[in-house]
Amino acid sequence: MGMARPADMFDREVEWERLGRFLGDDTAGATLGVVSGRRRQGKSFLLEAACEQTGGMYVQAVESTAADALRMFGARLAEHIGAPGQLSYGRWDEAIDAVLRLGDRVSTPVVIDEFPYLVKSAPELPSVIQAAFGPRQARRRESRTRLVLCGSALSVMGRLLAGSAPLRGRASLELTVPTLDYRLARQFWGIEDVALATRVHAIVGGTPAYRDFLRGDRPASPDDFDDWVIRAVLDSASPLFREARYLLSEEPDLRDNALYSSVLAAVASGATTRGGIANHVGRASSDLAHPLTVLVDAGLLLRCDDLLRDRRPLWRIAEPLVAFYHAMIRPVFGQLDRPGRAGRVWPALRPTFAAQVLGPHLESLARTWVADFAGPETLGTDLLGDVGHGTVHDHAGRASLELDVVALGPADGARRRLVALGEAKWGTVLGVAHADRLDRARALLAHTRDLDTTATRRILFSAAGFTDALRTQAAADPQIVLVDLDRLHHGS
Repeated sequence: MGMARPADMFDREVEWERLGRFLGDDTAGATLGVVSGRRRQGKSFLLEAACEQTGGMYVQAVESTAADALRMFGARLAEHIGAPGQLSYGRWDEAIDAVLRLGDRVSTPVVIDEFPYLVKSAPELPSVIQAAFGPRQARRRESRTRLVLCGSALSVMGRLLAGSAPLRGRASLELTVPTLDYRLARQFWGIEDVALATRVHAIVGGTPAYRDFLRGDRPASPDDFDDWVIRAVLDSASPLFREARYLLSEEPDLRDNALYSSVLAAVASGATTRGGIANHVGRASSDLAHPLTVLVDAGLLLRCDDLLRDRRPLWRIAEPLVAFYHAMIRPVFGQLDRPGRAGRVWPALRPTFAAQVLGPHLESLARTWVADFAGPETLGTDLLGDVGHGTVHDHAGRASLELDVVALGPADGARRRLVALGEAKWGTVLGVAHADRLDRARALLAHTRDLDTTATRRILFSAAGFTDALRTQAAADPQIVLVDLDRLHHGS
């Protein structure tokens, strides 16, 4: 069966094609798919549109008891097949058997959205599906049902197919719906000015739903940015004002919200090592292993390993709005929660926004640019391995050189290439000294690590620009690469 991509669907061409290929498979044998992704990314829109195109059944689960969930499922199934009355099931194995019968004659998509709600009320459900989709089950072999389980609780969805989980090895589709990258987000919001788009992205990221939350409200110009922040983000009546708190409370594995919120606040303030986080929250470093793991599994934190020093990870917040909330809103929540206070508070918050939000955000975009957008003519190669951050210890200078961008070649058994080192600054005009610092790091790595540094690029990212001396040096040395915001958004 063909699926015509909806005219009002932005991007998602890859996800739509993969989903269509899975749902359109007309061979005998029921199949299982799993769709996951962080909240507000448009998963439900994608799946509802697919069901509309294919005549499939879409069910959105809600928090309920096991009996109530079965009752609602039976009601939705009866509605889908046009039964005169409600279908009643006493157990989930009966309901799943009915799902398989839907595909007795033709390929029939069935989507269960917010599947973690059902697992919470009926923990046996993954095992029930495992049994029904077993390779020797006659009903499964005869059916053409394409069952899709979807959810935003990443910790729950991640466990469905992991390790010894019941559904391990059962899924024919494992589709992740990501946030829009910063270039797509600029197009989605319709912002032409790249500096303005970067500021907006540092707050709302690439989550499509946030534009809908604000009914399309966006800064009309760079001069409107401050007013937009006040009315759209900091105003206590705005849906974005408490969104980060809701994201935290909606995760089923985050039972100690006070601790997890404090951990996120520590990371947002710049305490990105385990020791720094421990000092911020007043806990022993050894006590944070579980909270950090849970936050990573929930998709709220990212563990970022130092590519140049083993066992030196940093933690970063995955969602820009969560980082903005904990750096900017949470410390003054009581003031902002009072009507009319946002306009008075924001001017005092602007320096914090530049230092704790825009600066780290540009570093993140720089790594993304190297990994996803920089071309071989820039990097000197079309093959990359790992892209991240790194630290080099300078014994002579008695200092550690922290590198915002480290790009390594593939770990293919040969001597590994150091493709690029980079530095990113939001409010600093970069000069020759910054390029020399990267060259010093490259020289140190040539002596302390078994890396091929002969063609290493030194990439400098700046929102404020570059000195004439650095531009002259870069023009004469192809291994020095300058990336301003325009190149970050448009160039390779």
